[in-house]
Amino acid sequence: MKSNKRIALTGATGFLGSALLDELDANNVVVFGRSKPNGFNGSYVKFDATTLVDHVASLQGIDVLIHCAARAHIMNDHETDPLEAYRAVNTKSALALARQAAASGVKRFIFISSIKVNGESTTGRRPYLAEDASKPSDSYGLSKAEAEAGLQEISEETGMEVVIIRPPLIYGPGVKANFYNLLKISHTKLPLPFACVNNKRSIVYLGNLVEFIIRCIDHPHAANQTFLVSDGEDLSLRSLVAYIRQSMGRNPLLLPVPLMFFKLAGKLAGKEEVVDRLIGDLQVDSSKVSELLDWTPPYNVEQGIQITVDDFLKRKN
Repeated sequence: MKSNKRIALTGATGFLGSALLDELDANNVVVFGRSKPNGFNGSYVKFDATTLVDHVASLQGIDVLIHCAARAHIMNDHETDPLEAYRAVNTKSALALARQAAASGVKRFIFISSIKVNGESTTGRRPYLAEDASKPSDSYGLSKAEAEAGLQEISEETGMEVVIIRPPLIYGPGVKANFYNLLKISHTKLPLPFACVNNKRSIVYLGNLVEFIIRCIDHPHAANQTFLVSDGEDLSLRSLVAYIRQSMGRNPLLLPVPLMFFKLAGKLAGKEEVVDRLIGDLQVDSSKVSELLDWTPPYNVEQGIQITVDDFLKRKN
């Protein structure tokens, strides 16, 4: 469902932002970014999240600003000061833009945050809730948590509504990083050692997240709320690989390697955190989105993975 509100969108050339732009009415969108998205013929404003520039004039007449632009989480970051690099884009730039939006009369600021604000793992505990205290464990998560705190202060000072969305792992057409690597190894004919990995991880299909963001544009009950959003079906690594290979028309072909071998390999390689993310739990309780906004994901996990796999195979060929 497309909104009639005048919308400003940052990060429109990114994985999430580009998918969101496709679903919005181009006549009502002003794209803020380093470059104009290919094929987009609507209004465009030069915007660089690494520099603080005054955009008050450009934001005049905007009802809702959706801020997707961010410095993404980077494994093995080689920055001299990773925290400051993340803060420059994810905290300082976001808050500067929010203040400008409030000064321009923007009614609602939708901020795409991250589940990393809650933490890295729910192994041995209940799923994360939106109301849980922030416990980020890395620079990326901390930069997002600081932005959230600053946005709430700006909202209290100015009256501009703020909506915070913390997605877990996002997958869908064009996905990169770890999920793309999982698609690649699943596409091989090799047996994979994941039959014993029965962890539980929440994920969200790109199409579901886009539809949820659109719901937050207009819904009155979204104002000044924080949401955790997922597909509603938590998967083990074993189940995820099985879904992917079945979507590729293949047998899952999984070997029962005990978890202790993963942990030992991680310790020997100095990659214990990577292994923890691979075999540990990270669950979110997204019941708030259905209770408060009457929203359910339009796509189930099986559909989302099939669409993602079809896109992967198409690109590979």
